[in-house]
Amino acid sequence: MLGLFLIYFIWKNYSELAVSYNKSKWYGILGIATYYTGTFIGGFVIAMISVLLSGSNAIDEMNDFVLGLIALPFGLLCVWGLYKILKKRWSNTDEHLNSDSNSLDDHLIEADSQD
Repeated sequence: MLGLFLIYFIWKNYSELAVSYNKSKWYGILGIATYYTGTFIGGFVIAMISVLLSGSNAIDEMNDFVLGLIALPFGLLCVWGLYKILKKRWSNTDEHLNSDSNSLDDHLIEADSQD
């Protein structure tokens, strides 16, 4: 049940970010997919480290719930990282859209004139 709340808040934050930058609300699904991908990769890394350090299949004796709790921070870190990347990228493009220039490549022209 707590996992559903986590997924809801991930979806909500990504959707609000997308709406604030005039993007589609469907970016909420990207946040959920990022969470599951990060958790899967984190669990895989933990399993590989466990096998390499113990020399046996110690991962078979590990409780699935405990493995999920250990992998949870990896998923949350991936969600946070992608959120920050999207926010930074969208805020940078938003500045170019609000400029008074008539040229689509004005930012390239400005960069060449500064060199």
